Amino acid sequence: MQIVEFAKGTLRFLESVPHQPPPEGGFIWVYLEREQLEADLPILQRAAHAMGGSQLLDVHVKDLLNRAHPSHYDYTSVYDLVIFRRLATETEVTAELSAPAAKGDPLARFSRIRTRAVGFVVFDRLLVTVHPAGCFAARVFIERYLADAVHSEGLTAAARSRLPVSAADLMVRMLNLMVDSYLELRKELSTDLDHWQHGLLAANSRVANWGALMTARNALHMLEDLCEEQNDAVQEWLDTQREQPPPWMGQAELDGLLARARDVVEHIQRVVHHVRRMEQGAETAVQIHFSAVGHRTNEIMRTLTALTAIFLPLNLIVGFFGMNFEFMPAIHAQGGFWWTVSMMVAIAVAMGVVFWRKRYLARGGR
Repeated sequence: MQIVEFAKGTLRFLESVPHQPPPEGGFIWVYLEREQLEADLPILQRAAHAMGGSQLLDVHVKDLLNRAHPSHYDYTSVYDLVIFRRLATETEVTAELSAPAAKGDPLARFSRIRTRAVGFVVFDRLLVTVHPAGCFAARVFIERYLADAVHSEGLTAAARSRLPVSAADLMVRMLNLMVDSYLELRKELSTDLDHWQHGLLAANSRVANWGALMTARNALHMLEDLCEEQNDAVQEWLDTQREQPPPWMGQAELDGLLARARDVVEHIQRVVHHVRRMEQGAETAVQIHFSAVGHRTNEIMRTLTALTAIFLPLNLIVGFFGMNFEFMPAIHAQGGFWWTVSMMVAIAVAMGVVFWRKRYLARGGR
């Protein structure tokens, strides 16, 4: 458990959770991992009652303990509860799947998309965050504020102004960091999907990994649903802050908080739109692939048909002279064979030239 006290542009790390409200204009951030929540719950409930005015409801504690909880927003008259699913890191995915990423498969990254639930309990003067073990979001802020605390004597006024001014402000900053990881992921997924599409549409492409494509499509559907849940949760919290702003918060602080929250919502919507474009791009690539396969098949059949048409009159001539009649024209002539062969060659060449001019035999003809 980490406890950080913010007070008017300064901060300090505490050894234990205080049992009284922080100074005017400050707040307390309590960070703990989900595995520690049950053991530290009595201490946390006393602190929530002392600094927030109410203990956490049992149903909300269960939500915080639920690793598979979707993104969600709920509230009471005293605090807000936000569950937000962040993107799992490569280390977490490797530990879950017990295997590193496959090399050479452009769609392997799609099958490795995993998320983790992070819980936020937002009081006026207290923020409680529940993270998975080793959560990068909490670690980034802990390390950042620890560095600020170590160099607190040399901080300028501008540097101190970058510290969060409220519990809700800190939560929105953490949400923004989590959403940024989705923005980075979309670039990687787009690159992998482009490589797969180029390989699918290559002229010498013979085999397509349709199983990997189905996995990628399911991953995109899952990502779209996930981002829509995130958008709903943050949008509902934003609407609540807009309709019922904290009475102690000044207008400038409220405007800054709402601007940060709108920025988070806009980033989530950008991810949703990009995911939908990738889904449409994958569908289009598959349709183009089958159109290209059909076009190549038509070219082959056109060539075979043209060759069949060339040899058809030759077969007719051979069949005519193969009839078992004693008296036939030119059958006993000394140069009959060579005259017949010359005629057959002339016919074949003439038909070949005609078909070539009509592009029946031309590669890639129309």
